[in-house]
Amino acid sequence: MSKTPAFISENHQMLIDGEWVAAASGKRFDVYNPSNGEKLATAAEGDKQDVDAAVKAARRAFESGQWRKMTPSERGQLLWRIAELIEKHSDELATIESLDNGKPQKVAKVADVALSADMFRYMAGWPTKITGSTIPLSVGGADYHSYTLREPVGVVGQI
Repeated sequence: MSKTPAFISENHQMLIDGEWVAAASGKRFDVYNPSNGEKLATAAEGDKQDVDAAVKAARRAFESGQWRKMTPSERGQLLWRIAELIEKHSDELATIESLDNGKPQKVAKVADVALSADMFRYMAGWPTKITGSTIPLSVGGADYHSYTLREPVGVVGQI
């Protein structure tokens, strides 16, 4: 395995609203290397108050941010760029993944990291493919025109 990146041993905070912040409670937890039990770092221990702050920040970003205003093509290009960055930093990401879960770094690189880049590329193709639908309706002897429009509508939380 390559050398442990220096930032691994730092005390880590949470990224909320574009800022690195401590947990509202001040709580932290230790992160251990599962292959040898050594302490790698400490990290902020988020709870309900931190999740609420993150969701509020995400909602503000959604309402006024660039993503919602981007064209589907621009969204796809951005997702493709993330895939490129994953590949560019694949050695470092594989080291982090290996330290996080104890799997061999080579496996992390060819499976987890490579598949992550592939997933971003796959998703990059979707923004220009997700379109509305036109549905002819006939109710009570009258013909109607109904359509759907798919567009971003809100915040998604993921763990």
